[in-house]
Amino acid sequence: MHHTLEAAAVDVGQADSSTRKAGLASLGGVLAALGAASCCVVPFALFTLGISGAWISNLTALEPYQPIFASVTFGFLGYGFYLVNRKRRVDCAEGSYCAKPSSGRIAKIGLWTATILIAIALGFPKIAPLFL
Repeated sequence: MHHTLEAAAVDVGQADSSTRKAGLASLGGVLAALGAASCCVVPFALFTLGISGAWISNLTALEPYQPIFASVTFGFLGYGFYLVNRKRRVDCAEGSYCAKPSSGRIAKIGLWTATILIAIALGFPKIAPLFL
């Protein structure tokens, strides 16, 4: 009986770890997507809001790195969506972090936010002429 409790505690720890990894993957995806958007979308958004200055042109210097940021974003997104959507092999113990619906929901919101940001960042150069 004592061994099953220890095994259950280890399994819950693994499920909590998976939820934390998904949250970190979503955070990494959002940050990488912001990096990909920093060369094109961010200067346009700042200009649209009336914020200007010579420093904004420095953001366009990041344009050659956009494919790297996009690749990193896709890596984080793939790993995060895998962690969030895979079937749980272990049932979470009552009251644990992974048993709370909000634990996975926050990671999903972050992953979908990163997905939208990277879609905007990669599609913006194609649709920007429509706004100018």
